[in-house]
Amino acid sequence: MINKYITATILALASCNSVNAQFARPLPRIVVNITIDQLRTDYIETFLPYYSENGFKKLFSNGTVYDNVQYTFSPVDRASAIASIVTGTTPYYNGITGERWLNKKTLIPVGCVDDNDYNGILTNDKASPKNIATTTINDELKIATNGKAIVYSIAKDKDAAIINGGHSADGAFWISKQNKCWCSSNYYFKKAPKWLEAYNVMYITDITDENTNANITNMALQCINSNGMGLDEIPDMLSITYDAQPPLDKDKGSRQLQNIYIQLDREIEKIISKVEEKVGVSNVMFIVTGTGYCNEKEVDYSLYNIPTGTFYINRTSNLLNMYLSAIYGQDKYVESCFYNQIFLNLKQIEMKHISMSEIMSRSQLFLIQNAGVRNAYTSKNMLLVGDNANSKLRNWYNPNNCGDLIVEVAPGWKLLNEDNQQHYTSRESLTTFPLIIYGVGYNAKEITTPITIDQIAPTIAKAIRIRAPNACTSTALH
Repeated sequence: MINKYITATILALASCNSVNAQFARPLPRIVVNITIDQLRTDYIETFLPYYSENGFKKLFSNGTVYDNVQYTFSPVDRASAIASIVTGTTPYYNGITGERWLNKKTLIPVGCVDDNDYNGILTNDKASPKNIATTTINDELKIATNGKAIVYSIAKDKDAAIINGGHSADGAFWISKQNKCWCSSNYYFKKAPKWLEAYNVMYITDITDENTNANITNMALQCINSNGMGLDEIPDMLSITYDAQPPLDKDKGSRQLQNIYIQLDREIEKIISKVEEKVGVSNVMFIVTGTGYCNEKEVDYSLYNIPTGTFYINRTSNLLNMYLSAIYGQDKYVESCFYNQIFLNLKQIEMKHISMSEIMSRSQLFLIQNAGVRNAYTSKNMLLVGDNANSKLRNWYNPNNCGDLIVEVAPGWKLLNEDNQQHYTSRESLTTFPLIIYGVGYNAKEITTPITIDQIAPTIAKAIRIRAPNACTSTALH
C-alpha cells in the first residue's frame, strides 16, 4: 500500500515537471535591447508602405506588441528615458533626471555621465556611469553570472551608451564628434581594444549624421563577432540606441522624416537577420521601444489664435530675489536657475536663521502669481507628494540634482532663459510609441492594455531568470 502511494507521488511530480517544461520559456543566449530615441507610432504607420517585409513589418507581425506604453515621470528626455528602461524605476530613485543638470556646488551645468576621474579613449570626453544610483538589468546579469555574461552598449551619444551599459558593462561605445570615430572611457578599458582600433581604421571617414544609424548597426555586429556574444548557454546583453529625431527644417522635413524611418527599417532588418543567422532564431530575444518624447520645430501659437506667451525664468528669478530682499533684508537669496528650476542660496538663508519652510512657501506663492505659470512646487512638495495627479513630476524629481523650486509652465507657453538661451514650449500631450518583444518565447500578439516603461527591466529579468534591478518594484509583462 505504501509503495502504491510512493509510485503515485513520483508520477504526479513527473507530470508536474513535464507541464512546467512545456510552458517554461527557453533561455535566450543573447538579448538585444534596442531603444529608438524619439520613436513615434504615427510616423511608423505613416511610412509602412515603404518598409521591407523583415524590418518593422516582421516585428509587428511576429512579435508581442504593446500599443499603449507610458512613462511614469515627466519631463522625459533621452537620458532619463533610457535610465528608466534599464533600471526599472524613475529618476526619483535612479538619479538620472536628464541629459544635463546644474551642479549644486559649482552652479555649473554638467552632463549626466560626466566624470573627471576617467579619461576618454579616442575622445576628450571624461565619463562614467557613477551617477546611476541603482543597479541596471545589465548589472544584475553580471551579478547573476559571476561576471561571465558579456555585456556591451552602443549609441551615437555618450549618455545613451553609458547609461544603457550600466555600472558593470564590459564596454560602452559612442561616436566621438571631434575625432569622427568610435570611442569609449577608461572606466571600461586601459586602452582601446584591438578590434575597435581596427574597426575605426576601416570606417573612420564613413561616420556622418546622415548614416549614423547604419554605423550603429555595423558597430553592433562587429561587437558581437569580436567578443563572441551569444555563443554559449550564458545569456549575453547588447544594448543599442538608434536615433529617430525628426528634422527641424520645415521645408525638407517630410521627405527627410520618411528617409529616417525607411533607414531605421533597414537597420532593424539587418540587425535581426544577422544576429539570428549567427546565434540561431531560437536563441535570441529582441526588445524594441522608444524614449517617449519628441523634439519638433516650435510653433508660434499666436498665429493660430491659440493662448500662448513667454515666461522668462531668469527675469522671474531676479524679481523673486528682490521680493525676498524686501521681506528679509537685502541679500542674494536666489543663486541660479536651470530650465524650469530655481536654486536658492540655502547656506545664506540658514546663516540668517530664516525659516526654510517659510521662505519656500513665500517663493512658491510669488511664482504662482506670474503669467504663464500653471503651478509651482517646492522641494518639500516633491518629496512628500503622494500618488496623485502630480506624481509624474514627483517621480522625476531627485533632490541631488534638481532645484529647490520647480515651475510648471502652462501648455502652449514658452519658457525662456535669456542668460543661456535654454528654452522649451510646454506640452502635456503624450508621444505614442510601442514596445515590441520579438524572439524566443514570444508569439505574435497585440496588447492594448496600458503598460509602463519600468516593466521592461523585470520582463527581461524574468526571461533570463535573474533578479530585477534593486530599485525596481514593477511587475514583469506576460
